[in-house]
Amino acid sequence: MKKFLFLLTILTSFITTAYGHSGSIKGTVLGKEDNTALAGASVVLDNTDKGTTTDMFGRFKFANLPQGTYQLYVSYLGYKSASYTLEVKEGETTQMTSRLERGIFDLTEVTVAAADEEPLNTISTIDMSLRPIQNSQDVLRNVPGLFIAQHAGGGKAEQIFLRGFDIDHGTDIRLTVDGMPVNMVSHAHGQGYSDLHFIIPETIESIDFGKGPYRADQGNFATAGYAGFNTRSSLDNSLVKLEAGRFNTYRAVGMFDLLGDSARMKHQNAYLATEYMFSDGYFESPQNFNRLNVFGRYQGMFGTNKILSASLSMFTSTWDASGQIPVRAIESGQITRFGAIDDTEGGTTSRQNANVSLTNILPNGDILQNQVYFVKYDFELYSNFTFFLNDPVNGDQIRQKEGRNIYGYNGSYNHEHSLFGIQLRSEAGIGLRHDVVSNSELSRTIGRNTTLSNEQLGDITETNAYAYLSETLELSPKWSVNAALRFDQLYFNYASDISPDSTFSRQSAAQHKFSPKANVYYTHSPTLRIYASAGIGFHSNDARVSVVADRNRILPSAYGTDLGVIFKPHRSLLLQTALWALDLDQEFVYVGDEGIVEPSGKTRRYGIDVTARYQFNRHLFADADLSLAKPRAKEEPEGNNYIPLAPAVTSTGGISYRSSNAQGFNGSLRYRYLQSRPANEDNSITADGYLLLDAVAGYTLKKFELKLTVENLLNEEWKEAQFDTESRLRNEVEPTSEIHFTPGIPFFFKAGLSYMF
Repeated sequence: MKKFLFLLTILTSFITTAYGHSGSIKGTVLGKEDNTALAGASVVLDNTDKGTTTDMFGRFKFANLPQGTYQLYVSYLGYKSASYTLEVKEGETTQMTSRLERGIFDLTEVTVAAADEEPLNTISTIDMSLRPIQNSQDVLRNVPGLFIAQHAGGGKAEQIFLRGFDIDHGTDIRLTVDGMPVNMVSHAHGQGYSDLHFIIPETIESIDFGKGPYRADQGNFATAGYAGFNTRSSLDNSLVKLEAGRFNTYRAVGMFDLLGDSARMKHQNAYLATEYMFSDGYFESPQNFNRLNVFGRYQGMFGTNKILSASLSMFTSTWDASGQIPVRAIESGQITRFGAIDDTEGGTTSRQNANVSLTNILPNGDILQNQVYFVKYDFELYSNFTFFLNDPVNGDQIRQKEGRNIYGYNGSYNHEHSLFGIQLRSEAGIGLRHDVVSNSELSRTIGRNTTLSNEQLGDITETNAYAYLSETLELSPKWSVNAALRFDQLYFNYASDISPDSTFSRQSAAQHKFSPKANVYYTHSPTLRIYASAGIGFHSNDARVSVVADRNRILPSAYGTDLGVIFKPHRSLLLQTALWALDLDQEFVYVGDEGIVEPSGKTRRYGIDVTARYQFNRHLFADADLSLAKPRAKEEPEGNNYIPLAPAVTSTGGISYRSSNAQGFNGSLRYRYLQSRPANEDNSITADGYLLLDAVAGYTLKKFELKLTVENLLNEEWKEAQFDTESRLRNEVEPTSEIHFTPGIPFFFKAGLSYMF
């Protein structure tokens, strides 16, 4: 014991000597035009290994700096970078404020040493304005390796593919908007159903995304990855936009600053955004797609230590759909590729959101966040996947319907301190999400107006309480380690109005989950960073499954590992690559289209992601993303272990041109490639791949902007959504199992004119 105390005294004396003669730098980064704090700005000390990013108040800090003169560089996407010469004195803290002017993105200013999170997670958002976007769901394509497919008239949530997953509508990716959940648990159509159409694309400020189950603050559904949309805290100017395109497509957007410049300088911002869209679509039967969005947001800073954000939004959408069509109906000449077997499909949905968050800087410098939200959601969908397979007389059309209220709270506490000269960043969080679903329904219907029978009908309540603790240690300027543990407790309750004895039945279940996570970062230099991640995540199963399933199978685990490198071999070239693997436990899947439960075995996916960004000159940029994956079922024999529709090879990329200031020409030419993939377990049926080209061109003046968007530039015939489905047409005696698909959009263009004031 005496030897231990002696060694501890020596160590403490050494650390005190090493760090006692040091000072620190504290600063704040703001936008010059609107005086808004810039969260996530990159701050780097030249000729050192030190780099950091600003918090939500725009603050940053460098501690344990030897006395001397330092050159500090500050950069932020969409702003001009700035440099400062600062003097650090022994035992003192140098204070500074940086006010950045708006400008264009410059890859030469990006450093890989600025944050624990990979920088390309932010870089991809700079291209949003130069990619074809019809709605916010299209913005998901900014996530490298993520593909989407629409197959129900434009109003239904898109099908998502990522890292060898057919995620369906969101089962294995966690989606949020300003901290509010998008994924719907125990949804009438499918688990994790994620409809992002309630976001107006022009209000999106940034997307925080990641792959794998490695973040403690990302819980249910964050297995393949997550994406968090953040809306703008303020507007640069008010705007009115009108768009028109092929297939009787029209869109109008209005964004209005409500408080003016004087309020901005006092850190007060508020705006109102509206959107209306209509389109008949490219099918022979008009899709009659309508969407209306209204969004209002306020954000204000009170004193220097409080930020209050509040938003209200309303969304409604209706549409008709032609559904998936069988290949044999086209080959026989019964229909064209834009025809339909049942053109009475379609639906209606709506969502209203209320969201309030308060962020405080406490007297000791810690940050406390509290958020409450409320969501009211309604959904009604009509589909016909098998035509006359089950009912040769009336057909197989189904209705899926529900009404839902979501009540939620998110809280977090961030604390920074040092121990024996080692910097520690601690984050603790707690939260609660409570879903109340009324009349969750699956019924057999005819023509959307006659109900034949109720297959499923009942009420669902589901509660998810969580807590997590995350610790990040900066062991040295080169090494940092993050360790985290998350705890989730879930409660399920299902009250059915349909039971074998025609009486009301109620079932319930509860289960908890511990999810450990670890991340190690090694920053060799401002141009090279290596990271390794490991973690456990999960996605919950539908309540109707959970109340009857084996207790140990309610929350199947996902085990992930990543080994990645971020490298900047040239000032204009940035590369990122990651080797990854993800195993999923046995799970039960509720098939909402049939109202039945199907088991699926253990699966394994592994692969490699490669991302590259290159800047030719001040105006011209290139980017490319390549994802390779091998998805397989672990418990099936070789040759019968393919995972249907799971993508093995995807790639996106393109060339972008930007003018050097706010005015002038901007444009891009982009490709997206999805390789053909198995449509069933033995790969005897194939879902066809595709290669498409899209283009955007725009010209901006002081008050006006003209933009032309083209999708499928070469007018390729392609299949967007594809399924191996057994179906029977009206006059067929025997059913057939083959590819049923939704045709992809043919050559499409739209023109838009914006007026800014």
